[in-house]
Parts: sequence; C-alpha cells; structure tokens
Amino acid sequence: MSAPVPFGQYVGGDSPVHRLEPRVKIGVTAAFTVALFAFDTWAGLLAATLVVVGAVALSGVAPRLVVRGLVPVAWLLVFTVVANAVVLEAEGALVTLGPLSIELEGLLRGLFFAGRILVLVAGTSLVTLTTSPVDLTDALARLMRPLRVVRFPADDAAMMLSLALRFIPTTAEEGERIIIAQTARGASFDKGGPITRARAWVPVLVPLFVRLFRRADDLAIAMESRCYTGVGRTRLRESRIRLTDWTVLVVSIILAIGAAVYL
Repeated sequence: MSAPVPFGQYVGGDSPVHRLEPRVKIGVTAAFTVALFAFDTWAGLLAATLVVVGAVALSGVAPRLVVRGLVPVAWLLVFTVVANAVVLEAEGALVTLGPLSIELEGLLRGLFFAGRILVLVAGTSLVTLTTSPVDLTDALARLMRPLRVVRFPADDAAMMLSLALRFIPTTAEEGERIIIAQTARGASFDKGGPITRARAWVPVLVPLFVRLFRRADDLAIAMESRCYTGVGRTRLRESRIRLTDWTVLVVSIILAIGAAVYL
C-alpha cells in the first residue's frame, strides 16, 4: 500500500542532490524560501518553478511522489484563491453571484499566492525525499549546536523534528488502512451534510490516535532500552562539507539574492 502523503519519506539514490551535504540542503532551501517570498512577479514564480523542476529531475525522484505530496495542501490552495478572488459588489467583476463578485485582479493574486505555496511545498519536500532521517537529524543537531550556550537541547530538538517527519507517512498509512477497514464495514465519508460527514470520521480518528499513542510508547521503550539520553552522542560517520557543497551553497545564495532584487 503506497502512502498517500510522501512528505517525510526518504527515497534512496545516488544523484547529485542525494550526495549534497544535508546542512547545505537546508541552507539552500532557506535561501530559496527567502527569495520565493521576496519577489512578487510571475517571472520570479516561473523561475522558482523551473528551479524546483530541474532539482527534481536531477534528483531522480519520481515526479509523481512530489506531486502526491501536494495533495494535502489542496484545500489551502483553494482557500487562498477564493479568499483573494471573491469580493463584495465589485465594479467590472468577471462573475457576480448575489452580493459576491469575482474580480480579475483578485483572481490573479490568489493564483499567484497558490503557485507560491505549491513551489514552496514541492521544494521543501525534495529535501526529505533525498535525505535519510538519520542524516537530517545530524544536520539539524549540528546547525543548532551554537544554541547550547543558552542551554537549548539541540540534540533532543533535532530528534523530535526527525521523528515528526518520519511519522508523517506512517500516520498517513495508518489512516489509509483504517479508512479502508471502515469502508469495508459500510462506512461512508462523502454522504450527508457537514455534521454527518464529521461524525463519519470519528471511527477513523479514535483508533488512529490510539495506534499513534501505542506506537509512541513502543518507540520510547525501545529508546530507553538502548540507553538513549540525547547527551554525548557519537556518530560512526561524521559528515563534512566539501568544496562542491560550499560552491553549491554560495552560488545558491547569490542567485537567491539576485532573484530577490531583480524579479
């Protein structure tokens, strides 16, 4: 059974994107995100889209996995477009339904914001698709290491973030199994009014949370039995930033600044 939400999953490979140092991937993603929210032109959005498409092609990850990861934000995209397009009694509106109207300027603005969210989710999900949870945890812990001077638990925070990402596809798989089981018992999730549909999800959410709590207990027991404390951890292989990684990071930051200024 395939997970409906691949965000958080790792797809093994030996592409240039996979070989890139995890800390550099996080830095490049941060620069890309800042640039994406800095420009407000369609040319900038098109350039960011081409960058993500090129990165996906270079990584060798199946595009359907990236596209499938966009499904959970579909309602957010619809809300973004509607919230910007629908106004009250606008002159020269494209469509008028009673007191509500859809104006062209708001529709284009909503589509632009929705496109920005799509590119952002696709770009960030590529990091988890090409980075193993262990490497991602190590990278986050080393990036947060300077915060130890203020007694911030960097290792624990990195472990929690890594586990949260790892459990996203697991939660989706559990939810899908429960939905199939309830459907086989005659449950219907797309009939009736909003209250009826909301009640239909109760038999799904209750066992889902029970299984998640049980899995969390098993994980905690397993970590305690292995004497995990989060302090003084050592690693068999220390990841190092190579010259190629530095080059990619510097070039990405320069391109992000250039895009933010000129697009």
